Amino acid sequence: MNKITSIADVRRHFRNNKEPVYFISATNFNLLGIGDWVGSFRHINYIDCFDGQQRNVFVPKEKFPRDFESIEDINNYLLEHKEVIDFIQSRADGENAGVAAFLMFDEHTEEICRQLGLRVAFPPAALRSRMDNKIETVRIGNKAGVPSVPNVLAKVGSYRELLEVSKELGDDLVVQTAYGDSGHTTFFIASEDDYYKHAEEIEAEPEVKIMKRINCRGSAIEACATRCGTVVGPLMTELVGFKSLTPYKGGWCGNEMFAGAFSQEVRDKAREYTFKFGEALREEGYRGYFELDFLIDMDNGEVYLGELNPRVTGASSLTNVAAFAHSDIPLFLFHLLEFSEVDFELDIEEINERWSHPESVDSWSQLVIKHTDESVDLLTQAPRTGVWRMAEDGKIGYDHYSYHPHAAENEREAFFLRISGPGDFRYEGADLGILITRGRLMDDDFQLTERAKAWIEGIRGEYAGQPLQDPAVEEVAVTHAIGGGNFKIL
Repeated sequence: MNKITSIADVRRHFRNNKEPVYFISATNFNLLGIGDWVGSFRHINYIDCFDGQQRNVFVPKEKFPRDFESIEDINNYLLEHKEVIDFIQSRADGENAGVAAFLMFDEHTEEICRQLGLRVAFPPAALRSRMDNKIETVRIGNKAGVPSVPNVLAKVGSYRELLEVSKELGDDLVVQTAYGDSGHTTFFIASEDDYYKHAEEIEAEPEVKIMKRINCRGSAIEACATRCGTVVGPLMTELVGFKSLTPYKGGWCGNEMFAGAFSQEVRDKAREYTFKFGEALREEGYRGYFELDFLIDMDNGEVYLGELNPRVTGASSLTNVAAFAHSDIPLFLFHLLEFSEVDFELDIEEINERWSHPESVDSWSQLVIKHTDESVDLLTQAPRTGVWRMAEDGKIGYDHYSYHPHAAENEREAFFLRISGPGDFRYEGADLGILITRGRLMDDDFQLTERAKAWIEGIRGEYAGQPLQDPAVEEVAVTHAIGGGNFKIL
């Protein structure tokens, strides 16, 4: 094949693609709509969000009891499932079974893929794990000239030690462990009592990140490190810790994408830092899709590196449906191109310049709705996946089936992707579903709008459950439920 030198070439290449490409994960949420761009693309999922209506989503019919402790466990279970193996082999071209992409995977996943003839479209799991370390992120950022919130990296064995190593940071601190979802592994410590709530987790770590607590807003930006340079998407706001959405303080619960997210100066700085970090990742041997969280200091406008996610993320569902993605190509296609066997040379500087223009960014928001009560029950009713419409009085109703957020045509409509359905256990922290709509769902003070509150209330009202009377059954239910409240699956 001739060298790819334009976006039109990339579009044509993937439209005509015949090699099977799979996204294997608990759900297809992260890469909604990518199948519209890539021929022979299929999702292989554990959860059927679509009641069997979506042709490019394969979910094995027979489920075997398993206690999952991570997304990697879910993916390995899927890849070792006979129905999945038969499905993959039915689409293989001889020994070439195609390409596999994941939200998360480990060395065992890589070994299974080798046995199945699948090529993993990501850097090695060992390298990804090293890049995913929040401590390592600080060091890479320092080397690349991308600053973090004032911090120290240290082993902590007591509250006294914490104060000693961080005395220049003040008394109000934020402590993060190297790995894990920020909703579970970020600790706010302003007193000895705060410390002892999390002492066991902090002291078990060989090293933690101790930060000065600042008055900040969270933001997210996705990018892709390619052999031609780093392609950078737009800066998004983050919804964090809203009690109506998540039980976890500091827990991510959605994003907004709109042209005026923060000031032009902040947006430019975040894009510059993301490009620098992407180039630093390439020097470390990492390539492909990644996301950076930035903390914007609301007191002085400083932009600080928060953390790195070396993968597709929950924000990917917005990045890949925005106007710039449809005028050119979704960011994820740069990732697939980087891991293809095709020669390409693209003008990344030109693409980044075009994507930085406000007119390239239309406005989208998403809410990740979790069960926030401590109760446990068995769901008997749940809202269907598809487009929902809000009436003038704030009441919502199901409009029609769709698999794509673009089916929501205006701010009165929203695409809802159901995660928990009838027959599933509902427990604290369980993902109920994701709502994606046009326009903003936070105001300029980063508070939920009345429209957002109405959508949350409306969707929650569509769920109904049957209480579990036996506490022992409740404990078993949470243990065997996917995620079990211990890891996020999205």
